[in-house]
Amino acid sequence: MPEPDARVLRNLRNEDVPAAFRLSAQAGWNQTEDDWRTLLDLAPEGCLAIEVDGQLAATTTVICYGQRLAWIGMILTRRDLQRRGFARRLMNAALQHVEQMKIETVKLDATDQGRPLYEQYGFCVEREIERWALAGAEKTPAASKLEAAAREDGIWREADAKYFGGDRLRLLDRLAQRNSIWVDSDAYLFARPGRLSSYLGPCVSENLEGARRVIKRCLESSSRAWIWDLFPGNGNAVAIARDAGFTVQRHLVRMSRGRELCENTNAIYAIAGFELG
Repeated sequence: MPEPDARVLRNLRNEDVPAAFRLSAQAGWNQTEDDWRTLLDLAPEGCLAIEVDGQLAATTTVICYGQRLAWIGMILTRRDLQRRGFARRLMNAALQHVEQMKIETVKLDATDQGRPLYEQYGFCVEREIERWALAGAEKTPAASKLEAAAREDGIWREADAKYFGGDRLRLLDRLAQRNSIWVDSDAYLFARPGRLSSYLGPCVSENLEGARRVIKRCLESSSRAWIWDLFPGNGNAVAIARDAGFTVQRHLVRMSRGRELCENTNAIYAIAGFELG
């Protein structure tokens, strides 16, 4: 017979997706079940879970962008099981996985609540990051796939790594297969449904006008609510968001550990998500 409150650290599995989705929804997060499946498809060995008495209790995910960069996200614990050290145990396992993969740099986006824990593991603050929100005319969740306004295969393939700093083409290809893309001669923007709001990002552009054009076309495609995660240090991104009616909803910090690796924040108008970088 298993011990009371039996705890098992293991990899997340496809059959866990509904329970993982309930964890992120309980926290008020915007991810869908498809977002969880994307993480599992891209990084099955990096998606970790703690099971208590046969039920999913806590999660974290690690997605690797080549050997250069790993991204930690989805650090969640069921509300009735918090303050039992699950987040710390999962961080230990995540960082052990990163070390086994010989990844040079590890990053994550941290709330004020999580920041002290990450500092204990040697993570340092790089810069501020903010979530901006735009209310929609429709009150129903954006649960269906957005209609694609444009598809131009490959524009992000040649440019993304020099701005983002790591090789995330597998992620972008996955997003391109299932979601919407807007492109310009020197700009690209992905958008996808969320549990509560449509998600704008990632968006990369070599200039302000290219970013403005793809973002305008994207926002005109739907009257639903939107969320947009951006670097406040990119004044052009802030200006576009403000002009479009977005307002600041949350403040976080981007943290890193290991070899220095900086994004070109002047060209990144929207990130891919707090769990993706």
